[in-house]
Amino acid sequence: MKEEKIKSVAFQNEELRSERLRIFGVLSFVALFLAVTAVRLFVIRTASGATPWAWSFFLGAIVIAYELWTLRKVDGALKANGSLPLQFWILSTILETSIPAFAIIFLNTQLDAIYRLLASPAVLAFFIFIILSTLRLNPWICVLSGTVAATTYLFACWHLGWRPPVPGIPAPITQSNVSLNAIILFVGGLVAAGVAGQIRRHVQAALREAETKRKLDAIQHDLQVARSIQQSLLPQEPLQIEGFDIAGWNRPADDTGGDYFDWKILPDGKVVISLADVTGHGIGPALLATACHAYARSNFRVGQELPAAVEHLNQELGADLPSGRFVTFVAAVCCPDCPEMEMLSAGHGPLFIYSRPEDRFMELDAHALPLGILPSFSSAPSTRLQLHAGDLVLLATDGFFEWEDDRGEQFGVQRMEEVIRASRDLAAAEIISHLYEAVIRFSNGTKQQDDLTAVLIKFRPDKHGLTQKEAVGVRN
Repeated sequence: MKEEKIKSVAFQNEELRSERLRIFGVLSFVALFLAVTAVRLFVIRTASGATPWAWSFFLGAIVIAYELWTLRKVDGALKANGSLPLQFWILSTILETSIPAFAIIFLNTQLDAIYRLLASPAVLAFFIFIILSTLRLNPWICVLSGTVAATTYLFACWHLGWRPPVPGIPAPITQSNVSLNAIILFVGGLVAAGVAGQIRRHVQAALREAETKRKLDAIQHDLQVARSIQQSLLPQEPLQIEGFDIAGWNRPADDTGGDYFDWKILPDGKVVISLADVTGHGIGPALLATACHAYARSNFRVGQELPAAVEHLNQELGADLPSGRFVTFVAAVCCPDCPEMEMLSAGHGPLFIYSRPEDRFMELDAHALPLGILPSFSSAPSTRLQLHAGDLVLLATDGFFEWEDDRGEQFGVQRMEEVIRASRDLAAAEIISHLYEAVIRFSNGTKQQDDLTAVLIKFRPDKHGLTQKEAVGVRN
């Protein structure tokens, strides 16, 4: 698999920071070399006076000056968020890796030339530069370092009188080992290239992970903002209407959802209560739900029949819905202290009506197809209910009764009706709360897969002016 190339500012900066580390490594090595030389020469006096130590300090000073100049270039590139040209890396590698060859030629002159090629500590210095070349995060630079080390080592040996052995003619070990050393230096460069490639991949992976985390954090922040905006579109105040106790509740499966509920008080005193469920959940359906919310608000007006309002809503919303998307929608109209309620469902069902006097549930099917499926809206006549004291009307999305437990069994309509029946004497908000708690207990820890939205309408003609506790909706 071909290695992915990263040409980002972040990776360029990582290369430059790694180069700074490499420079400090070279400076530390040279400083240690000069310190050991000074101790041997001036403190413990184990060095021969004939040794050209001036050359050691002169060569060390040149290396330090060059590395400090390189460090300045690297720091400048870092501050400018730039990079250094390829020629810089190549020239720097050639110059630095050639330094031990000059040390072999000009230092340790008290040794015979033939032994200097093998016994000089400068031979080992080649490996220091090869190892440090891995910090340049470029395998080809490491190969170049090994190649330059082998080539300049052979050049130093040639300068001191070494000649390669002739095939078929026995050669002393001092002659044959030079060739072996050169091969080892070259192989060292190949090994360093493998290490550098692995380091480079780790750096790339770390940068990808950091970039991904940054993007995820930004997305999460945007989703939280979208959630707060979407939640702010839901009714913020309890609905006060004589003779009714009405509560609404919503919990999306993700940060944002495709459900919403709403109520609107018309100038003539009537109240339009609506609930919608856009296919899917997440940011896309949330945007469509927001559009549906706006269109619904603008279409419910005084004197307009409920089917006509929903028909206009279908026309306006259908123009915005992408292919394959639709919205189930239900609206209920009631007026203060009036037992009659009108309901119309576009693909949303079943709707649950509980009769308190008869202690039984009735399920009401949809009157028409969901919004956005067809350009024209054709509906059966709306349903008009005659309510009695204690009757309940539940508008809920299918996330409640389709929630599965850890065995794959759904909560179901029957369990939902049982919870509502058991809570029928409570306020509307408390009934919804009991329903949600029952679903959570049944799920046995399984994750919520769909948005949950419910509006419960309780007819209470004997209650005028409900208390704040009874009227407020449960919200999350």
